[in-house]
Amino acid sequence: MMDHDAKADLLRYLQEARDSLVWKVDGLGEYDIRRPLTPTGTNLLGLVKHLSGVELGYFGDTFGRPFFDKEPPAWWYTEDAELNADMWATPQESREQIVDLYRRAWEHANATIDALPLDAVGRIPWWPEERGEVTLHHVIVRVLAETHRHAGHADIVRELVDGSVGEKKGNGNIPEGGRAEWERYRDRLERAAREADGG
Repeated sequence: MMDHDAKADLLRYLQEARDSLVWKVDGLGEYDIRRPLTPTGTNLLGLVKHLSGVELGYFGDTFGRPFFDKEPPAWWYTEDAELNADMWATPQESREQIVDLYRRAWEHANATIDALPLDAVGRIPWWPEERGEVTLHHVIVRVLAETHRHAGHADIVRELVDGSVGEKKGNGNIPEGGRAEWERYRDRLERAAREADGG
């Protein structure tokens, strides 16, 4: 397979996950896109912010193409940054700012992918020295996997917020069923779980 075709395939799947993640914050109020819905604080806007940093770091710094001309934001991955500062949005950070940063991160990443061959070598500065050398192909696959993972998190979090499910607008990617049908299905699974546990 030619380098261009492989890149196109990888980018298509990466873009699908990016689009799905951004769609998960559409149509919700500020509280719902920010509120933590797991014991570890997972929230929709935080996932978008985190993946902005992931793309900017892996496709920027790793290949000597830093995104920030001057000082990076306070949440950026430095020794002084607050732990998990990339996983949530402050009240001063708007949805528009974070989604816009994510879209600019895509552009920056896509420019790196377009400019370099898949076997181009970069160095991940935050990894141990002995493992830090990677190829562009490796980085694309890593970011693709992480983006799909977090898009899955976002899918579950969004379902907890308002019951919305699906891969993308207009494609729920799950069987059709009304509320009553899904409640019956869930109850059946609950009974099966209790029976398997001896209850």
